Amino acid sequence: MRQIFLDTETTGLSADNGDRVIEIGCVELFNRKLTGNNKHFYLNPGRESHEEALKVHGITSEFLKDKPQFQAVAEELLVYLQDAEVIIHNAAFDVGFLNKELALIGRPALTTFVASVTDTLVMAKEMFPGKRNSLDALCARLDVDNTGRTLHGALLDAELLADVYINLTRGQDALLMDAGSDADTQMHVVAVDLNTFELPILRANEQETLAHDDVLKQIDKASGDKTLWRKHALDMA
Repeated sequence: MRQIFLDTETTGLSADNGDRVIEIGCVELFNRKLTGNNKHFYLNPGRESHEEALKVHGITSEFLKDKPQFQAVAEELLVYLQDAEVIIHNAAFDVGFLNKELALIGRPALTTFVASVTDTLVMAKEMFPGKRNSLDALCARLDVDNTGRTLHGALLDAELLADVYINLTRGQDALLMDAGSDADTQMHVVAVDLNTFELPILRANEQETLAHDDVLKQIDKASGDKTLWRKHALDMA
């Protein structure tokens, strides 16, 4: 499976009010392995960043003045993202900005190019309800080293997100082997005859049996005498 971890930096918080994308960072995983096939763009937005946004990313208009506009990199970006699962932290924000940029150049929405969009913020809220689930908070919780993140940067944040995602989903594919990494590796399965094992039988004592019967009676009463074991008992009578 091809997965792209994507992050953006912007001039502010509202694409609808004219804020623009100034940086896009993408990190590729294939079968849960980093490929090194990453993408990184700085973009000239044609406007100043808001003061609060500048404090977050530190990317000045002076730095961006000779960078390309979004239209110049759009095709390269879309070809790169084509048919991949795109994974974003707080996806509504980044997708909203990218959709606005695409609309400005007459292109359809991002979801028409990619296989799917996964939001790790939604995943984290389901896994850690009631806790802080920012990227920094998840890095701390999952032991992901983010000491180099003094300011937000799209490529660095995409790399951190990939590491966070692997930790969030570690149990799902942790036992899968990377077939491409060692083609000569073979798995040897040893058959074990379970008939050679004699398992002990632990029978319930009288007190446990009475307690069990009492629980069954309570369940039977709560169901209006419609439990399956009552029906089975009547059928056997």
